Amino acid sequence: MAAEKTMLVIGAGDATGGAIARRFAREGYVACVTRRTAASLDPLVKRIEGEGGKARAFGSNARKEEDVVALFETIEREVGPLGAVVFNVGGNVRFPIRDTTARVYTKVWEMCALGGFLVGREAAKVMVPRQRGTILFTGATASLRGASGYSAFSGGKAALRALAQSMGRELGPEGIHVGHVVIDGAIDTAWGRANFPRVVELKDKQGVLSGDSIAENYWMLHNQPRDAWTHELDLRPWMEKW
Repeated sequence: MAAEKTMLVIGAGDATGGAIARRFAREGYVACVTRRTAASLDPLVKRIEGEGGKARAFGSNARKEEDVVALFETIEREVGPLGAVVFNVGGNVRFPIRDTTARVYTKVWEMCALGGFLVGREAAKVMVPRQRGTILFTGATASLRGASGYSAFSGGKAALRALAQSMGRELGPEGIHVGHVVIDGAIDTAWGRANFPRVVELKDKQGVLSGDSIAENYWMLHNQPRDAWTHELDLRPWMEKW
């Protein structure tokens, strides 16, 4: 097995997930990143390498058990022992309850909750024997309360939060730090800037979350001493109402 420090981000997009991978890579970790197709991660891998880091891209569907199992086996065998795993899959869709089909609800639940379970389980399997490691789940405002039109997203994210709590209580005594991060506010992404002009306006006022700022907090959680672990951390811009 390779001896390099290794971390994994499930759902490495153009904001939060990518920024987290870049942050760990700057500290010498090989950043393993996933999306449904590996080719979509080429820009992120090139950026990490351009910044002097190392990265590996994998095409993987977090909703499929066989994909998740194979992903962990491959990384542990070919890259190195995983020291940190971040589950960063979204699923933010809005449908009135009368228009929410069983297919939509099931898919969103699978993205948020089932995927989190599969990734968390496989992370625990490789970390517990080593008695160390960090598992972090990305939550949202919907993790704490349901909003009109977000029954599927709220249900999935609330389930993910409960999963993180259960895992934290079970794995903490095994030396594994499990954290849940509530992202409460708009995030500065290319999609958001293109579709919502107000994001650009708020960015100038530091009124939206930047991926780099979020990533700094994930790195902090990973480095917390065992006598002062944070399980749940909420992040929001200074002007966000809560």
